Amino acid sequence: GDSLIYLDNAATTPMSAVAIAEMTKVMQETHGNPSSIHSHGRHAGKLLREARQDLAHLLGTKPQHIFFTSGGTESNNTAIIGYCLRHQERGKHIITTAIEHHSVLETIDYLVQHFGFEATIIQPVNQEITAQQIQEALRDDTILVSTMYANNETGSLLPIAEIGHILKNHPAAYHVDAVQAIGKVPIHPEELGIDFLSASAHKFHGPKGIGFLYASSADFDSYLHGGDQEQKKRAGTENLAAIVGMVAALKEDLEQQAEHYQKLEGLKSAFLDEIADLEYYLNESQHQLPYVANIGFPGQKNDLLLLRLDLEGISISTGSACTAGVVQTSHVLEAFYGPDSPRLKESVRISLSPLNTEEELKELAQTLKNIIGD
Repeated sequence: GDSLIYLDNAATTPMSAVAIAEMTKVMQETHGNPSSIHSHGRHAGKLLREARQDLAHLLGTKPQHIFFTSGGTESNNTAIIGYCLRHQERGKHIITTAIEHHSVLETIDYLVQHFGFEATIIQPVNQEITAQQIQEALRDDTILVSTMYANNETGSLLPIAEIGHILKNHPAAYHVDAVQAIGKVPIHPEELGIDFLSASAHKFHGPKGIGFLYASSADFDSYLHGGDQEQKKRAGTENLAAIVGMVAALKEDLEQQAEHYQKLEGLKSAFLDEIADLEYYLNESQHQLPYVANIGFPGQKNDLLLLRLDLEGISISTGSACTAGVVQTSHVLEAFYGPDSPRLKESVRISLSPLNTEEELKELAQTLKNIIGD
């Protein structure tokens, strides 16, 4: 086909019209710095306050628990480093999983390398991370448990509520990287026993470079120092237009959350029906978001497949980072299937959004048949 087909929504999503309209309005009408006390500043401050209240309401929490950041990476770094450094005299043990995003794994590694922390990294068994594994890894000196809500490469869901429940009886704080889940499933951190929750706007049709950290208390060290913004936890002038755009995007996503979920279950299963006569396998867990299909075709190298689909105007990914044109094997699939599995060199990630159509997935299916069938 002539039109470009975008199926890499786990990397980033197209911005919603609502978010763009709200941001444009702020950029045109609100010049003030939210920290200034003159009328321009007061108007900006009011918009910031309202955005924080709206976001808190969507999460079932209070505005003082919301800290605006530049995105998932900063939120993850702030929670992990900010909490662990403040509480290191209580213990230096951290628990995480082998399938986390690099902005969690590298951050914990930084604490291990430079501050003498110790990390237990839970390995998945049969593509699952269980609450029992977390429970067995807990020690008296464990101060933080950090797990994602949904995996960015496979869409696998982790047992957040169960882990939160276990940690109610342990002093360790619970950090959840919810970047791939927020907007797709209802999330109320207080009900789930989550102490820190990270999110990023560009995964739910908002702008890039903005996100937030939910924190159950302000009991963590500041990561950026300077002004008094964000309850003295995150110095720097707030990116007001992006914040307003983010909240508008999330509100819209959550209003249609159930319909979107259903739509994507339909799209995914229709696509799999279309390719039923091709030989393929899915890299999936028992509990799964329908937004991601991590799929491999035996004997088909993923980097080549990616290239050929790109030539046909279809954007997907291998689900792992591409550095200097070299596809690195996925640490997630390695944790699932071992370093020698052929899946590491065969698997690609197709990630959907409610903006995708059945026609687009039909075209993907046909293109795959043309490439693999010849």
